[in-house]
Amino acid sequence: MDAFADALPRGGTILDLGCGTGHVTVELAFRGFNTLGVDPSARMLEIARKRYPQRTWIAGDAHFPAADPVVRAAGPVSGILARFSLIHVPPGQVPAVLQSWAAHTEPGCQVLLVFQGLLESRQDVEEFPHAVARAWRWNPSSLAQALDAAGFAETWRVIVCPDEDHEYPECHLSAVRR
Repeated sequence: MDAFADALPRGGTILDLGCGTGHVTVELAFRGFNTLGVDPSARMLEIARKRYPQRTWIAGDAHFPAADPVVRAAGPVSGILARFSLIHVPPGQVPAVLQSWAAHTEPGCQVLLVFQGLLESRQDVEEFPHAVARAWRWNPSSLAQALDAAGFAETWRVIVCPDEDHEYPECHLSAVRR
């Protein structure tokens, strides 16, 4: 998160797509960003609104919420965070989601994807058991290729090995809008 935040202009607008209960959205707001939390779960947004009523919370999926008047009023988006949220988008829909981000951002917009990785096979993506909803883990190179096809260039990636608390590798993939 630090590397992502450090790459963004202070005061810039960050969309946290799949914000859940909002703790990361609020952390970024404390760092001086205009943050907008977006989540499809009414219950998650209810918790976020109760815990952090001063922040902006929007009902929506992983697509760029271009029609939302709050998003339009916020001006250009300088960063998009999708932390463990794209894992719930069916793989065949991910290219359209990424294209929606590219269609509504300007060159230089930073993106950070965080997801469970698939390193041990030659597969691009694989469904895995998740307590909340259907989920897929991605080969980091395959997701980087999907970002590239949508107009984002990979800037860095970090892979954290699984441990006793995490069954799968955790991948952090950063990209910038070309």
